[in-house]
Amino acid sequence: MNLLEKKFLENVRRQNLAGKADAVLVTVSGGPDSMALLHLFAAVQPVLGCSLAVAHCNFRLRGEESDEDEAFVHDACRALGVACHTRGFDTRKLSVTMKRSIEETARLLRYDFFEELCRNYGYTRVATGHHAGDNVETMLFNLFRGTSPAGFRGIRAKHGPIVRPLLPYGRAELLSYLGERSIGWRTDRTNLDSDHDRNFIRNRVIPVVEERFATKLAPSLQRMSEHAGELDEFMELHVESLLREHPMLDLQGGRLHVVTLQKLTRFERKELLKRALQAQGVTADSNVLGRLSELLQQQPGRSVPVGRGVTVKKADGFLVFFRER
Repeated sequence: MNLLEKKFLENVRRQNLAGKADAVLVTVSGGPDSMALLHLFAAVQPVLGCSLAVAHCNFRLRGEESDEDEAFVHDACRALGVACHTRGFDTRKLSVTMKRSIEETARLLRYDFFEELCRNYGYTRVATGHHAGDNVETMLFNLFRGTSPAGFRGIRAKHGPIVRPLLPYGRAELLSYLGERSIGWRTDRTNLDSDHDRNFIRNRVIPVVEERFATKLAPSLQRMSEHAGELDEFMELHVESLLREHPMLDLQGGRLHVVTLQKLTRFERKELLKRALQAQGVTADSNVLGRLSELLQQQPGRSVPVGRGVTVKKADGFLVFFRER
């Protein structure tokens, strides 16, 4: 094993991202990040003792290039002796049906496919190729969109069965590894298009910041991510304690006692409201949370639509979440 493979093995073990009892589904697009992930896992598999398989999604957004990506991933898996699951999607058509952006549609299709493979084949881990640069992009995207402190946690190394073993490493380190091992990859030309917000941050914003503050952006945001993660873990425990202490705060049932909420700090109220919204499948952005905080001070009978067909009404001393028919 070379240096990066040893570091990768140490990181996987330290964070318990995969082990002997695991069947790991490695998600591979054919790009440099996912190809590095696949070959790193293949290199350390004999030591970890886990089994490997690959999942590839063909979103058919780039014509022949998308089909060539799929063939490339198949060939790479064949060379490594790794099983490869692929699925094609008419993503543009489905985005219209689902009334979502193409990017959001692709994300939902991707994770539904991975979940199906885990159910059908018993995979216990789904490994994605997110690296340190992706975490920087995510944190800046959350900042520009408007986020709570928890949003600065960025990308988690482990969330349910999803694991992201490349988060400690930057793109340059991964490209160097691919070059050293003579591993090829595919280039997605749409990543060079800055029309989409994330691409704009990657291609236009980050280079300007790094030109002035070389080598400082990623480490600084990584420290912020770690601090936000610690705060998020504390809040999870604190919220559990609040719910035990105040049984009339029923987040899952969507029924929150107004007087109890008013006795809490503003930060605590927003954390509880955020979790109640999430239980209803509603995105808890700062605008919605602010409107719900104002609702606490308004007259009974007032209501606030919060999205996804869900409305919150102040009635009988409670904030009641209900879905309109």
